Amino acid sequence: MTPPAVPAALHPVVAAFLADRTAVHAALERFGSPLHLVFPQVFDDNLAKLTGVLDRARCRSRIYYAHKVNRSAAFVRSAARAGIGIDVASGAELRSALEAGFTPDRVEITGPKGSSLLRAAVAAGVTINVDNLWELARIAELADTRVPVLLRLSGFPGSAPSRFGIDLGEVEAAFDLLARHPDRLALLGVAFHLDTASTQERVRAVGECLTVIERAYACGFTPSVLDIGGGLRQVFVADPAAYDAYDQALRAGLLGHGPALHWGTGSFGYHVADGVAHGTPVFHKYANTDSATDILTELLDAPLPEHGGRALSAVLADNLLDLWLEPGKALADRAGITVARVEFVKRAGTGATLVHLDLSRDTVTAADQEVLIDPLVLSEPGESAPAGVFFAGHLCLERDLVTQRQVRVTRIPDPGDPVVFPNTGAYHMDLSAATAAMHPTPPKVAVLHRDSRFELCDDEVWR
Repeated sequence: MTPPAVPAALHPVVAAFLADRTAVHAALERFGSPLHLVFPQVFDDNLAKLTGVLDRARCRSRIYYAHKVNRSAAFVRSAARAGIGIDVASGAELRSALEAGFTPDRVEITGPKGSSLLRAAVAAGVTINVDNLWELARIAELADTRVPVLLRLSGFPGSAPSRFGIDLGEVEAAFDLLARHPDRLALLGVAFHLDTASTQERVRAVGECLTVIERAYACGFTPSVLDIGGGLRQVFVADPAAYDAYDQALRAGLLGHGPALHWGTGSFGYHVADGVAHGTPVFHKYANTDSATDILTELLDAPLPEHGGRALSAVLADNLLDLWLEPGKALADRAGITVARVEFVKRAGTGATLVHLDLSRDTVTAADQEVLIDPLVLSEPGESAPAGVFFAGHLCLERDLVTQRQVRVTRIPDPGDPVVFPNTGAYHMDLSAATAAMHPTPPKVAVLHRDSRFELCDDEVWR
């Protein structure tokens, strides 16, 4: 038995590129393998869709592209050209944003920050999303003019504990610091970021933030921004039923009720007890079927119980509050792929077929995850003979299996065949790229579709 297929959701521009085998091979011949390809036009399309949702909601808003999801200069320049803001989380990202043409009023710095990063942010005159009371006090020490700040809040009832943000119980202490330094600290508003897909959890956080804003006004401050962070999801699978079918087959194999689709003792987060596979698999986020626009629309339309059940967007508009959000994954969704060549194919002692590639697992996914969408093998046309294979990496480590599950292929690939990993644009390209054994980091190349042709350009010089 071969495993069920789990086809990836592809943007039409990316699908057209992959259908043009000449373009794919030209990219590999020119830039080598493995190779990260980014598609700025897909980024622009994702941005337009989110902007459309905000426009229809009729509330004042600003989008900040979360730079950390991808180091791509093309994505940063696309964001700069579109006139949105950028969310940076390091000194290097701050320099990248300023070099791309962002003015300081369009840059927000988030995440935990030490003295050197705070010093750079203050010197640049950007907005600082403050993570804790120490940061707020340190900004006051470093500043010689008023620095725009947001207070990132945490500790919301019903939400999981977070290591980030100022707990709701410390808000008065933050107000005291702001009041002591009116010439150095300018409170723009409050912010939060929740690692959740739950609209109701976000609504509860919004309610708490609006209460804090009211308290701020009572203290003499004039905040005008509510920053709801990021967390908008991606859609990875083209067919949710295919995902479910593979998950069911995988669990059956773990229970010994069918062919084993897992390598070794891997269980993908499941644990077997009493004849049942329990737990939440590490690939559960890839089952998401709600687009970023649907998630954002649901949030903006959600009724706020403390405000007469009016929609969030209406409450913001009535109170002249600007909505800020920091999408990263949503803007890079389906806007990047990674391509590698097959080096050789071998049969393992277990009987499994291993397809060895010239990249490592860490090049395309975080080590603790498993991407439950199938890589695409771009073989030359030939007779179909479906099979299940494991894709293996080029590091001398047992853990370097690019897929720790069997993947369905239409036939066993040959050495030199390109293998495409879809939707690697958000985090997968840069979060944990391995450089062990002196293997170089794969280059990034921007792909532009123009006049029915694909133009390739080194990411760093794309304009």
